[in-house]
Amino acid sequence: MHKEIYIETSKKQEIIDITDKIEKLVNITEGICMVYVPHATAAIMINESYDPKIMTDIIDALNLLIPQGKWKHDLVDNNGAAHIKAGIIGPSEQIPIIDGKLGLGRWQGIMLCDFDGPRKRKIIVSIK
Repeated sequence: MHKEIYIETSKKQEIIDITDKIEKLVNITEGICMVYVPHATAAIMINESYDPKIMTDIIDALNLLIPQGKWKHDLVDNNGAAHIKAGIIGPSEQIPIIDGKLGLGRWQGIMLCDFDGPRKRKIIVSIK
């Protein structure tokens, strides 16, 4: 079974905790939940969700490593850095489903990373 959810971002770069939206889709006792974003400038990441400052720290660290405005693709649509960041983080994560719940660690959450917003982003969730 797969479902689609949509998230509207409000900033140029934003990381949003989507764990609660994914948890609501879990409808089996044991299996795998795959979360995938079909966009070249967005990514899915599992990281700490308790302290929201970590999301800002991640964006700041990526901006230091991959600064805006120095990539050949910028000549096309000025978002080369967003493509590189999304490629490094990756478009998907898989989480085991154990006893009807996502098998995340105590502090972990599932994050949508948008590096070229604001946009409406589609997320595909496949549960098997």
